[in-house]
Amino acid sequence: MICPRCQSQVADGVRFCGTCGMPLQQVGRTPVPPSPSAVPTDPYSAPSAGYVPPNQYEEYGSSPFGNAVPRAELHNPRGPLHVADMTISIEGELVPVVDIMLGSQMPIYFEHHILLWKHPGVQIGFKSLRGAARRFFAGLQIFMTEAYGPGNIAFSRDSVGQIVALRLQPGQTVEVREHQFLVATGNIEYDFTFVQGLANILFSRTGFFIDRFTAVGSEGLLLLHGYGNVFEKMLAPGEALDIEPGAWLWKDPSVQMTVTTVAGSQRGGGILGAIGGFMAGASITLNRFIGPGRVGIQSMTYHPPQYEGAPQA
Repeated sequence: MICPRCQSQVADGVRFCGTCGMPLQQVGRTPVPPSPSAVPTDPYSAPSAGYVPPNQYEEYGSSPFGNAVPRAELHNPRGPLHVADMTISIEGELVPVVDIMLGSQMPIYFEHHILLWKHPGVQIGFKSLRGAARRFFAGLQIFMTEAYGPGNIAFSRDSVGQIVALRLQPGQTVEVREHQFLVATGNIEYDFTFVQGLANILFSRTGFFIDRFTAVGSEGLLLLHGYGNVFEKMLAPGEALDIEPGAWLWKDPSVQMTVTTVAGSQRGGGILGAIGGFMAGASITLNRFIGPGRVGIQSMTYHPPQYEGAPQA
């Protein structure tokens, strides 16, 4: 079967495209790919033919450089957003707030320090995370805070930025930078993976772990906070983009992440080339993302959180 959005070959029977994330309807025959003269579909254009992209709530600006460059999220997701029996609204511009009216069917989970307010009727508990032993020995938390409705509850990252709302189909996964997710619906599994490559760990300042979120059983919603303004780039197969290590926000699992340096992209050699690379900033390390798939970018580089309540020298 051929994906009607990105024209990638996918196996029969799958529910969504592994390259672009488009939900696929099962049909009796393989769709015929468009003729070479057909205008390619803009991955950031408005939904058509019943297709709703995984991040349906964002609107992206048009760039004079076309799809060759990342596109900016114009504003926070327009609400209200509906998942199961809950309603979600994104409010505020500078420091956005995720305001949720919970029903009684599906809980949500979050990091405890981002809670802004709640109604007394909203119950707070703890959600045990998958692979607790592995998380414990890795030095990660093994519980998340969970909220049960009905009632109103709100969250804020307490920092200037924008909200990204990712709608995940059952079985669909996204990978997110540590400490940048706000809220997830209860049907999304929260796991982690190790950053691949010694150079990535030592030089890119990305950290040791990447959060992985996967929808299970039904459609789920994952909300992220991007510092500053948020951009997104759809990478074609083999297409690469170098990003400052603190600026990447999330990516599709199909996108590979490696490390490169300014010197690695320079031309020339010999002693003069080495000296030129050193003088030009050979110590600058970048993350290289290689498609196919999407990568989210934040304009303010991320700084690890300080311990809460600890006095500062």
